[in-house]
Amino acid sequence: METGRILHIATYAGQIILENGGETYRVEETISRICQSFGIEVAEGFVTPTGIMASASKTPADVRSVIKRVKHRTVNLDKIARVNELSRQNIIYPMPLDDFYEKLVEIDGKKAHKPKVVIGAAAVAAAAFTVMFGGNLADAFAALLVGLIARLITASISGMGVNDFFVNLAGGAIMTFLGLFTVWVGIGEHTPLIIIGSLMLLVPGLAITNAIRDTLAGDLVAGVTRGAEAIMIAVTLAAGSGIVVGLWIQFLGGNI
Repeated sequence: METGRILHIATYAGQIILENGGETYRVEETISRICQSFGIEVAEGFVTPTGIMASASKTPADVRSVIKRVKHRTVNLDKIARVNELSRQNIIYPMPLDDFYEKLVEIDGKKAHKPKVVIGAAAVAAAAFTVMFGGNLADAFAALLVGLIARLITASISGMGVNDFFVNLAGGAIMTFLGLFTVWVGIGEHTPLIIIGSLMLLVPGLAITNAIRDTLAGDLVAGVTRGAEAIMIAVTLAAGSGIVVGLWIQFLGGNI
């Protein structure tokens, strides 16, 4: 019974990491580390971006296994760092199993940044990217407005439980339309720079990074899966942007 409970808690820690954008090899290492810190020497985990399969045993006759499906994924590097630190500290300073579990629950329940902070940061980031790509202050201000409005809309759509790919499709279309509109009304000057700077908010940088890191770590299934996911997100962004650009030229004419 104790073996099963330890494995359940270890996979819960792995689930927190995976749900918040962590690499699959990090999840496998964390599960093994936690099991070992509680006296289970034989513990193996096989992790994909959408699920965790793990087994542990103290004796050949006492084998336990757990399968967990991960349906929701976001990005919260603070939770990943906290779980990683907790699992490492438990090796040096072991704590009771119940206390360890309570700390995991506390980490998992920690709220992310307030929506206003996230939306404001997105607006500033869009403006900064536009300047980085060569835009002027007028373009930066236009991108700030685009990032602010687009983030509000995409957050609302995502909150309704819409599939992430459709959210990215809508986000690409909305940002492109707003970028074209700001130049049309005279707020910005360079349409491509405003659109590109805004779209950087949705570019799957973490997915691409994790795909490379998982592949280098030998987790080929996870690496290929994350790579395919990143490509699909990029395609949906391009599709949403391309549709709006095509319609804009078709009905209003002119060059972008």
